[in-house]
Amino acid sequence: MKHFFFPIILLSIFISLKCSAQNFTISGSIKTASGEDVANASVILKNTKYASTGDTAGYYQLKNIQTGNYTLQVSAIGYQTITRSINVSGNLTINLVIDKSVQQLKDVNIRAEKEKTFGVTRLKAVEGTTINAGKKSEVVVLGDITANTATNNTRQIYSKIAGLNIWENDGAGIQLGIGGRGLNPNRVTNFNTRQNGYDLSADALGYPESYYTPPAELTDRIEILRGAASLQYGTQFGGLVNFKLKEGAIDKPFEITARETVGSWGFLNTTTSIGGTDKKIQYYVFFQHKSGDGWRPNSEFDVNTAYAAVTYNATKKFAVTFQYTYMDYLAHQPGGLTDAEFDADPHQSVRERNWFKVNWGLGAVLLDYQINDHLKFNSRFFGLIADRDALGNLDFINRADPGGDRQLFKDKYTNFGNESRLLYSYKIGNESQNLLVGFRYYDGHTHRQQGLGNNGSTGDPSDFDYKSSDSYAYSDYKFPNYNESVFAENIFRVTPKFSIIPGVRFENIITKADGNYTNYVQDQAGNIIFSQPVNDVRNRSRHFVIGGVGLSYYQSEATQFYGNISQNYRGINFNDIHSANKNSQSDPNLQDEKGYSADLGMRGNLSGVFNYDVSLFFINYNNRIGSVQAVDPVSFNIYRLRTNVSQSRNLGLESFAELELLHFFNPQLTDTKLSIFTNLALINARYVNSKEPAFENKKVELAPDVIFKTGLSYRYKRFSASYQVGYTSSQFSDATNATVSADAITGLIPAYTVMDISAEYKLSKVFSLQGSVNNLADARYFTRRADSYPGPGIIPADARGFFLTLQIKL
Repeated sequence: MKHFFFPIILLSIFISLKCSAQNFTISGSIKTASGEDVANASVILKNTKYASTGDTAGYYQLKNIQTGNYTLQVSAIGYQTITRSINVSGNLTINLVIDKSVQQLKDVNIRAEKEKTFGVTRLKAVEGTTINAGKKSEVVVLGDITANTATNNTRQIYSKIAGLNIWENDGAGIQLGIGGRGLNPNRVTNFNTRQNGYDLSADALGYPESYYTPPAELTDRIEILRGAASLQYGTQFGGLVNFKLKEGAIDKPFEITARETVGSWGFLNTTTSIGGTDKKIQYYVFFQHKSGDGWRPNSEFDVNTAYAAVTYNATKKFAVTFQYTYMDYLAHQPGGLTDAEFDADPHQSVRERNWFKVNWGLGAVLLDYQINDHLKFNSRFFGLIADRDALGNLDFINRADPGGDRQLFKDKYTNFGNESRLLYSYKIGNESQNLLVGFRYYDGHTHRQQGLGNNGSTGDPSDFDYKSSDSYAYSDYKFPNYNESVFAENIFRVTPKFSIIPGVRFENIITKADGNYTNYVQDQAGNIIFSQPVNDVRNRSRHFVIGGVGLSYYQSEATQFYGNISQNYRGINFNDIHSANKNSQSDPNLQDEKGYSADLGMRGNLSGVFNYDVSLFFINYNNRIGSVQAVDPVSFNIYRLRTNVSQSRNLGLESFAELELLHFFNPQLTDTKLSIFTNLALINARYVNSKEPAFENKKVELAPDVIFKTGLSYRYKRFSASYQVGYTSSQFSDATNATVSADAITGLIPAYTVMDISAEYKLSKVFSLQGSVNNLADARYFTRRADSYPGPGIIPADARGFFLTLQIKL
């Protein structure tokens, strides 16, 4: 670990050097001709590193400017961009007046005009119809990072987001598994996961998992809000992850981009996108095909993703957008391994009859209306029609596959909803205020069946059909659920620098279950010797109010303080009702989870040279649902039981720092950058106040004590490269903190260290070449122990892999 902290020493040295330099300051205010403050304006000195964002009162400040002639540029959403030539020979005060724009541009287009960063920034206090003040926010700008986007390499894409625990299910990035602050990474279930602001998960209430992850090559940026995001986006403990997808070019009617990627183990990825703007129509179309054999045997996959979006700008103030996403894939599953098998050869596979299939159709209609200068309205209508099938021998991995019929789990998801928001800007005295009110309606239906499929010995081995006999339909459920929510937040600017942001959310949730399952007993040969059908009807209704408050103190671009505390709620989901999986069972008396989360942090950006964010967090979980090791009293098999373990509390520190090194040697360099970054998360997650001594003060499962990442990013003219190394300490997979089990479902997940490197060279404006090496040191490690898909058992991470991409853009 010693070599990991060398970059931190470098940071301290260069910060000292920076503080000793003598330069000048440019400051002032930005207003309209009528005297209104222009909040959050972008202020830059063109062709330099100097950049800043004005505060909510229109005040801006650029520090450490060297003597010379510059061009000052100011831009803001909804206002005309202005430039002014200036000479710096001392401190300057420049007050600026800008006019409102004749055309309302979208946030992402304004951001695209700004000078490139090294891939991470933050959300403004107000963007569109969202309020982000007082919250910990991070934005990954995909166009500004050098990473393996063809494989959705999660380690590289999220490398600068502190505290994320990553599950690596496959080497192709088909599914995303991230958890923050000691929360379960399973298919992003503890985040509210969205695409362009609307839900993309299977069922936001009953089954908040997602088998679809927007391809990185389709994504413009990824927005992450922690903690108090629950007031605007739901009740979850983790916060929000929102994928903002690319849009057609605004300055040309037609643009085409094609990317071809080849890599280890037969990996092939081809993407084509077409987009542009013609008069009032802006459009974008994307298609991706991805296939490969995988590192382990029985790991081949075939994925197709298509996306289309059309925006009609009816007037300067009103626009309507239609979007549709379709994805399908078929994946062969190599299954898990026992500890002994992993130690002997993590490459091996002892299951060859496991398959997984997904079809995902996601549509949306978005309305944006600038009612007047003070009032904005946004409404999102969205719907999902999807299904996923899992087929195979999902019995304990320490037993050989006996052949015969396989388990078949089938889900069909049909849901729709609307979320509408109204943002009102007003003044109290001389201070601008912002009020957000919103409404959400959600209607979800899931049909879940669990039974036996054929043995696959003849014909198609991925035949996802049930056996004809009804006696094999062990489980057949329908899960209708409904949700109405009303929410509000307000930025009260007490002074130009200090704001209080209270919020409240009312929830009405109705979840139902109507189905049946079969209790059955098998003999040692696997034959069913007894079966009994059971009808199961449940209806649960809840309505409650949660609240929170945030604080924001904007001293300057270099020094900002934020804090918040918010109540949270998480209801039990479909997996908690009934499962035919022998490896995982649920307590029939499960209760919903309640609690709160809090943040306190400091962040800033020193002249575009040093960027940092340091925060403390606390999560209190009542009735936390966790996994414990249990024994079947009849068969004596060990399995994982989901139950309300006890209260838990997660507390810790998250820090991020990035320093541009070459600025200290030659501040005038504009085409060369070298930055070093580090992020560190220290997590202490424990079960407390437990009635069971076996759980008291035990570590919460899937909560490593330390997550540390560091790396370098380099850019010179047309060439860019990045290197990173990440360390994740050991963690347990269940609440009893068992270190090992015969079936490998529970046990310790050892600490691991992984390195990645990527590079890109732009041959011209048309052609570019990219390459990457994942798991550079060829480490052997694993990030999860599965109880079902895609295991059960230890799921080994991929070995070292090589990838090469050619891009053509016309």
